[in-house]
Amino acid sequence: MGKNILVISFSLRKRSNSELLADSFMGGAKAAGHHVEKISIRDKRIDFCRGCLACQHTGRCVIGDDGNDIAGKMLAADVLVFATPIYYYEMSGQMKTMLDRANPLYFADYRFRDIYLLATAADEGGNAIEGALTGVKGWISCFEKARLAGAVFAGGVDQAGEIEKHPALEKAYQTGKEV
Repeated sequence: MGKNILVISFSLRKRSNSELLADSFMGGAKAAGHHVEKISIRDKRIDFCRGCLACQHTGRCVIGDDGNDIAGKMLAADVLVFATPIYYYEMSGQMKTMLDRANPLYFADYRFRDIYLLATAADEGGNAIEGALTGVKGWISCFEKARLAGAVFAGGVDQAGEIEKHPALEKAYQTGKEV
C-alpha cells in the first residue's frame, strides 16, 4: 500500500519553478503507487503565529485561517514535501510562516516521518539552498520521529517556467519514485 504524501507549494507565482519541481516529484511518487495531494498556498490565507501557545493546550491554532487546515493535513501525512523558491538564500517567508503555524503538531501524534525539501533559485551555486536546509532541519529537530529524507535543488532558474529543461526535474521525479 502506498504512502500518503502531502506536497506543499510555497510559491505565489503560477507555473513557478519550485511548483514545477514539485509536480515532477509528484509524478514519480504517483508512478510508485503513492497517494499524493498538493496544496498551493497561492490562494490561501496564512497569518503569522502570534506566539500565544494556546495550541499547546487545544491542539489547534486560535487563528481561523487556512493554516489550520494545512496543519491538519500535515498531521495525517506519512511524508511531507516542501517546495519553495529561495529568497535571499533562505526559504520563502510563506514557508516559514506555515512552519511556525504548524506548532500545534509539536504535541500531536503526527504521522510524518520523512520530509523532503525541493527548492529553486536564480543563483546557480549549490550553496544557495543551505539557509533553507538549515531552517528545515531546525524545524524537523523538534519532531523526533521525523527526518530530512532528501532535498532537490535547481539553481540558475529565475523566470517562471525556466526550469523546464533543468536536470533537477528528473532528479525530483526519481526522488518521488523512491519515497
